[in-house]
Amino acid sequence: MLNRRNFLTAAVGVAAAGGLAACAKKDDSGSGSGSGGGSKAISLGFSQVGAESGWRAANTTSVKSAAKEAGVNLKFSDAQQKQENQISAIRSYIAQKVDVIAFSPVVVTGWDAVLKEAKAAKIPVVLTDRSVETSDDSLYVTLVGSDFTDEGRRAAKMLEKVIAKAGLKGPVKIAQLEGTTGAAPAIERGKGFKEVMDAEHKDWKIVVSQSGDFTRAGGKQVMAAFLQSHKDINVLFAHNDDMAIGAIQSIEAAGKKPGKDILIVSVDGVHDGFVAMSQGKINGIVECNPLLGPQLMEVVKKVHDGQKVERWIKTKEGDYTQDQAKAALPTRKY
Repeated sequence: MLNRRNFLTAAVGVAAAGGLAACAKKDDSGSGSGSGGGSKAISLGFSQVGAESGWRAANTTSVKSAAKEAGVNLKFSDAQQKQENQISAIRSYIAQKVDVIAFSPVVVTGWDAVLKEAKAAKIPVVLTDRSVETSDDSLYVTLVGSDFTDEGRRAAKMLEKVIAKAGLKGPVKIAQLEGTTGAAPAIERGKGFKEVMDAEHKDWKIVVSQSGDFTRAGGKQVMAAFLQSHKDINVLFAHNDDMAIGAIQSIEAAGKKPGKDILIVSVDGVHDGFVAMSQGKINGIVECNPLLGPQLMEVVKKVHDGQKVERWIKTKEGDYTQDQAKAALPTRKY
């Protein structure tokens, strides 16, 4: 499901480092330094997608706190959902000669050149959360993250339960709020959902589908347009909770009841999603665990020490209905 790596000459690296300061929203160099000791701390350059959602904020917090706990010297940058910013960040890390590079790719393609630069510099690359497509699988060591295709399948199976509980009769007319165009979660969640729909539910139809860019604002805007063009929508499948929450605002503004007039299934499991579910506005959520920090730091140490790791280290996740939401909400960590 995923892939990546990189290298660069000193002159280009210095220039890229300067470019990073101009284009990246945030670069917290050394923000995860651990306590002093006899041995030199592992330096990790980490490029985050952005801060587009509650899930991403929880993921960033997990990475930073885990780095501090593990004594890893973390150099963090926020790409603001732009691939060019991530490429600049990675090249900056190469120029700084960090021990390991990790990043959550904004999109799936377009990484071969910078990953080859990292490989030439003998800096191992770890993917987190999202996958990439490369011409050379040796350009990255491992991926730490979810199975997005399976999340799509789970969302379809969740919808089966939601429809049965609601007693929905007749054709199921689905609006789909996709994630960022070209991003692995958007591609694979949509693929997994459609697999189950096509194989098992001939009465289900995705009548409209568009990217909401994984943001609340995007979900609100696109859902408003959906409701204008397709007034008979009775199901919404959102690729993340934030888009679902934005869509709820548009559904209510249109005089409809989210969770009743339009059944809603989404992916992530963030706090605000659970709140909406406990209020009856979201019917079911497929979890995508953002707390990858501890796993990532464990992998970084192993990779740094030359130990073998699995090609894909999957996270553990669950599925939640309205009945479970209120009980689970007080103990949710994100």
